[in-house]
Amino acid sequence: MAKEPYADAKILIADDDPTSIRLLEKVLSDAGYQNIKTTQDPDQVEGLYQDIKPDLLILDLHMPHMEGFKIMERLRETEKEDYLPILVITQERNRVIQFSSLEAGAKDFLVKPYDSIEVLLRIRNFLEVRMLHNQVREQNRSLELKVRERTEQLYQSQIDTIHRLGRAIEYRDSETGIHTARMSLYIYHLTTALGFGPEECEIISTASSLHDIGKIAIPDSILKKPGKLTSDEMEIMKTHTTIGAKMLSGSTSKFLRMGEEIALTHHEKWDGTGYPNGLKGGDIPLVGRICGICDVFDALTCKRPYKEAWPGDDAFKEIRKDSGVHFDPHIVECFFKVMPQIRGVHEKYCEI
Repeated sequence: MAKEPYADAKILIADDDPTSIRLLEKVLSDAGYQNIKTTQDPDQVEGLYQDIKPDLLILDLHMPHMEGFKIMERLRETEKEDYLPILVITQERNRVIQFSSLEAGAKDFLVKPYDSIEVLLRIRNFLEVRMLHNQVREQNRSLELKVRERTEQLYQSQIDTIHRLGRAIEYRDSETGIHTARMSLYIYHLTTALGFGPEECEIISTASSLHDIGKIAIPDSILKKPGKLTSDEMEIMKTHTTIGAKMLSGSTSKFLRMGEEIALTHHEKWDGTGYPNGLKGGDIPLVGRICGICDVFDALTCKRPYKEAWPGDDAFKEIRKDSGVHFDPHIVECFFKVMPQIRGVHEKYCEI
């Protein structure tokens, strides 16, 4: 017969009969197979399998101390691979035994005494399927890696786009675009203290960049007015919450869905006197309560066209005073737990 096309395949033979092993080794070696490992000890099979990672395990079903069925059961438990390359050896032409071995995880079987041509044909066919399986598996792994990389690129692209959009909106108001950066950092520290996981913290802090997106529809005469707004002007200013939510509604993006909720609710107050819907207490979405306290702190501590910046200590006192009135008391307590981080962000980024 011609030399086998998979002569470099790794083959492990497990059989307690040395004569049977020698016969199989000779048949395989004469056909050109080069990587053959054997054992007569069933207790060694599992360890050898893990070390060698064979392309083919030729396994005798009937060995002392541990039958082939038990070995296959243990390999199914320890090996993550869903395709075990096992060809079983049996002396019985018993269809029940053969079917049971296939059910147990074997892919084919050999019956003693061997016919050398049948052995080589079955092994060649077995290895062809095995190699195709490996090729498909590697292609799938490569595809999964590319999908993960592309998904991560799209994820980071969303974050970058949202941050840039938030800064662009902020330029209309403060001419710096730094407010949204501070807000994101304040919120990341606060959500961490509240027990959110890293991914949730990132989503909320990123989406918070869009909390004032509705201000794009507010006239400059109101948005940039240096003095106090009239009652009519204030009513117009308040519409930035509902306008922002409408702008972000209907998206499948988790960032934009979160941004919609934040935009709509970040001016609600714990006592129900906020806007636009006068929600009270726990009826205010948690992300709105989180964003609200950070927004107020930033507004107090940084200069605006209508006010000077407050000292940090005064702003913290104001936050504490409004616990249970403007702010959720539990969130206030967590806000003070991360006071050092909040101060650090304020000192680094509040240049106006």
